[in-house]
Amino acid sequence: MKVEDGKGFPMRVVMTKEPGFSECVERLRRRGEMGQGEVEDQVKAILAEVRRRGDVSLLEFGERFDGYRLEASQIRVEEREIKAAYEAIDPEALSALRLAQERITAFHARQKPRSWFFLEEGGFLGQIEQPLRRVGIYVPGGKASYPSSVLMNAIPAKVAGVEEIAMCTPASKDLSLSPWILVAADLVGIHEIYRVGGAQAIAALAYGTESIPAVDKIVGPGNIYVAVAKRLVFGEVGIDMVAGPSELLVYAEEGSDPTLIASDLLSQAEHDEMAYPLLVTPSLNLAERVREEVELQAKRLSRSAIIKSCLERNGFILVCRDRTEGIRLINVIAPEHLELVVPNPWEMLGLIRSAGAIFLGAYSPEAIGDYLAGPNHVLPTGGTARFSSPLGVEDFLKRSSVISLSSARVKDLAGAAMRLARLEGLDGHARAVEMRTKP
Repeated sequence: MKVEDGKGFPMRVVMTKEPGFSECVERLRRRGEMGQGEVEDQVKAILAEVRRRGDVSLLEFGERFDGYRLEASQIRVEEREIKAAYEAIDPEALSALRLAQERITAFHARQKPRSWFFLEEGGFLGQIEQPLRRVGIYVPGGKASYPSSVLMNAIPAKVAGVEEIAMCTPASKDLSLSPWILVAADLVGIHEIYRVGGAQAIAALAYGTESIPAVDKIVGPGNIYVAVAKRLVFGEVGIDMVAGPSELLVYAEEGSDPTLIASDLLSQAEHDEMAYPLLVTPSLNLAERVREEVELQAKRLSRSAIIKSCLERNGFILVCRDRTEGIRLINVIAPEHLELVVPNPWEMLGLIRSAGAIFLGAYSPEAIGDYLAGPNHVLPTGGTARFSSPLGVEDFLKRSSVISLSSARVKDLAGAAMRLARLEGLDGHARAVEMRTKP
C-alpha cells in the first residue's frame, strides 16, 4: 500500500495496483461493523435502569455522563426558555433558518403518498396511509449545535401529519440549551422539549418515564451510545436507522479543482474524529494536489484538532484505474454523501446504485445539502445505502391494507385459497374459507 502523508493533516493515497488496495476497500466496505459491540453492555444497563427507575435514573445519568445535576421539574424545557431563545440569535440567522424551513418543507411536500382503492368484480381493495401518532426526535449536542437536525427530522413528520413530536437533546453544564435548537424547534411547532441526552434519552422515549411519555418511533442522529440504544429498543418502538459517523465520497477526474474538493473533504472531517472523508479519482496528479490542498486549508479551520484526528483515522484517497473502476468502488462503499465532480455528472448518475445523497457538479457542495438544498440530510451510513434511503415523509406513515369481498367473490377464490392452505398444512384456514361457500 502506498501511503503519502501530509505533514500535519495526513490523507493516505492508495493506488489500485498496489497489494494493500483491496484490503483498504474492504475496510471501508465494512466500516459500519466497527465499534458498536464495545459499548453494547453499557447501553443495555442504561436502558434497563431507565425502564426500571424512570426519571430518577435520568437525573443520575445526566450528572454522571453530562456533568449537570437536574431536578425532575427541570427535565422539560419551559415555554419561556423557548421564547427567550429568540433574543439570543441575530435576525439574519433567523432568516436563514426560515429559508431552510421553507425549502425543506417544499421538497418533502412532494413525497407524501396517498391512500388508494380500486374495484374488482365482487370486491374492493386498497391501501390506507396514516401518520404515526407520536414521534421522538433526538438532537445531538456536545461538539456543536445542530438546528438543521431539528428541521430535517421534524419537517417530514409534520408533512406526514404526526400529531405529537417530543424532542430530547443534552444540555450544557449550566443546564442551558442552544438557542438555535430551541428556535428551530419553535419554527416547526415542537414545544415538548426535554434536556436529556445519550442512551438514557432513547430509553426514555422508548419506554416512557414520569416526565416523558413513550413514543411510537424515534428518529435522529447521535453518538455511538445513541446509535446502539436505538438498535436495542427497535421492536419496542420504530426507528429511522442506526446512523454511524458522517461520510463523504468525492469522485473527481483530472481537471477538477483541487481547492474545492479539499474544502469539501475538510467540511466532512470537521464533523468528528470518526467521520469518513474519501476521494476516488483515476488521476494521481489530482490526488496529490488535493492532499496538498487539504494540508494548507486545514490549518485555517477552527476545528483543526478534530480534522487532524479524523484524517489520520479515516482520510483516504483511492487512485483507481479509470471511471469504470471508480463507479464500482462507489457502489461497493455505498457512501452517505456522494459528490460527482466531473464536467458532465449526468453521464454517471444512472450508474450509481448505492449512495444516500448524490451531488452533481462542482457547484453542488455537500455542505449546502446539510442545511437547505431541500432533501433530507438524515441519510444511511456505514454502507447501508445499499438497501436503505434518506429520511422522508414515508418514515412517519404506516400503511393498512383494505379488503372487502362479496359472497360471490369469495366463492370464486375459495378453491385456490383452500388448495394453498392445505398445501401448507393449515386445515383451519381451508375450513374458514370453505364455510363461506356453503349455501
